[in-house]
Amino acid sequence: MIIIKTEEEIERMRASNRLAGQVRDAVAAAARPGITTGELAEYARELIEKGGGKCGFYGYHGYPGQICVSVNDEVVHGIPGARRIELGDIVSLDIGVLLDGFYGDTATTVMVGVTDPEVMKLVRVTREALEAGLERVRPGAHLSDVSHAIQKFAEGSGFSVVRDFVGHGIGRELHEDPQIPNFGRAGRGPKLRKGMTLAIEPMVNMGRAKVKVLDDQWTVVTKDGGWSAHFEHTVLVTADGMEILSK
Repeated sequence: MIIIKTEEEIERMRASNRLAGQVRDAVAAAARPGITTGELAEYARELIEKGGGKCGFYGYHGYPGQICVSVNDEVVHGIPGARRIELGDIVSLDIGVLLDGFYGDTATTVMVGVTDPEVMKLVRVTREALEAGLERVRPGAHLSDVSHAIQKFAEGSGFSVVRDFVGHGIGRELHEDPQIPNFGRAGRGPKLRKGMTLAIEPMVNMGRAKVKVLDDQWTVVTKDGGWSAHFEHTVLVTADGMEILSK
């Protein structure tokens, strides 16, 4: 069941996602050679708690990290720890916040001194694929219109779209209906309605779309070792379009 949010609930989601976006940007600015993924996660925890929230991912189905930090060929759900960021890495930061009973969820991929043109293109295309999907968010549009726009842009730019992990509705629960694939034919699925809140998050690979989960039971990597990028915004469907809550 897709939950339509009330005005009061929307205000609380604005607050949780505003905090998530602020933490995302601050942690992204802190990503530099020599810092560990664990230090980035601890910094995020401090900022989230200072803002009155809790780490939305910590303990979720047993997840052990404050945020997800995925490096290079890691797609999503990378567990922060002792790994040090190196010059030339790309670092995907997925930030979840629980504030006043509602979740905020957002992600970005940071380039740390990257000079490889193809890696730079991957990050740019993933960000623009998200933007292409967001442009389709409006009342009356089909959910798959968003999915199709993301896939068309990413694959048309020479990359592949991960199929095993998708976006989702969000609110009092971190994952609500509907699931939001980053692929598919347009004109299908439920129609978008004012008051829906959606976490839209393309994951795009340099190589093939296939992924696998490592022995830690969380970290998702590409099967062929190609690098991957990840961008995410939580959005509200409005009367005439959409509002990015995590901006």
